[in-house]
Amino acid sequence: MFDSKVVRRRRAALAIFVMLSIVMLTAYFGESGGGVFHTLQRGAQEALAPIETGTGRALKPFRDFFGWFGDTLDAKGENEDLRKEVEELRKQVAQSSTAEQDARQLSGLVDLGRSEGFPDGTEPVAGRVIARSPTVWYSTVKIDKGSGDGVQEDQPVIAAGGLVGRVTSVTAGTAEVTLITDASSAVSAQIMPSGATGIVEPEVGKPEDLLLNFVQRGRRITEGTTVVTSGFTSDRVESLFPRGVPIGRVSRVDLDEVELYQRVHVKPFADIRGIDIVQVLTQKGESREAAEVVTP
Repeated sequence: MFDSKVVRRRRAALAIFVMLSIVMLTAYFGESGGGVFHTLQRGAQEALAPIETGTGRALKPFRDFFGWFGDTLDAKGENEDLRKEVEELRKQVAQSSTAEQDARQLSGLVDLGRSEGFPDGTEPVAGRVIARSPTVWYSTVKIDKGSGDGVQEDQPVIAAGGLVGRVTSVTAGTAEVTLITDASSAVSAQIMPSGATGIVEPEVGKPEDLLLNFVQRGRRITEGTTVVTSGFTSDRVESLFPRGVPIGRVSRVDLDEVELYQRVHVKPFADIRGIDIVQVLTQKGESREAAEVVTP
C-alpha cells in the first residue's frame, strides 16, 4: 500500500515536470531574444563560463597527453610501414643492380668470343664465382662448375674482357681458378701487331698492373697496343693457353736494370676484383663422361 502511494506520487511529479518543461520550451522558442528565458540563459552561461574555462585549462594537459600518445602510436605505425617500404625498395635496387652487372658481364663474354683472333676449337662452360681467396688482390676464386661439366685442370678461364686465370683444382661440382694476379702465375704472351713476345707475370699486390717481362729491347712497343696469349712454349714457361686470348693493353714501357730487356706494364682487360661470371675454355667435343673418368 505504502509503495504504491510513493510510486503514484513520483509519477505525478514526473508528469508535472514534463508539462512544465514543455511549457518553458514553448515559451522560450516563442519569445523574442530579449525575453525572460533568454535573459536567464545568458546569465547562467556567464556565471558558469569561469568554471568551464578553468575546467578546460585543468583538463588540457590530459587532452594533450592522450593526443600526443595517439599521435605517437600513429607515427610509429607509419614509421614501421615506411621502414618496410624502404627495405623492399633496397632489395629491388640490389636485385636490379645484380641483374644489370650479370647482364653486362655475360654480354662482355659474348663479345669476347666473337672478337677477331679469339681461338677456335674451344667450348666455353660458364660458371659463377662462389668464393674468393682472403688476400687483398684475390689470387684465387672458386666457381660452381666442375668435372661433371667437363672442367679439367690447366684449362684457361676468361671473364668479360679477357683472360683471368686457369683451373688448378677440380671436384665434381666446383673448380678453383688461380688468377693471373697470383704470384705463381706466368703466361706466355705476345704484343699485337708488333709480334714481340714475353712472359706476363703479376705485380704482386697490384691487380691492375701486370708485367710483360723479357721483351727484347730492340722491339718498338707502343702504349695502347694489345697483349694476347702467344701459345708459345719457352724455356721459362710452358704455355697452357691457346693463342689469341686477350690479356690486356700496354700502359707503360720501362727499361730493365741490365738494359737487355724492356719491361712492359699491362693493364688487364678483365676486372680481376669484380668478376662474378667466368667461362672455362674446355676442349670442343670433349664429353662430360670422359672428363669424369679423367678427373678424380
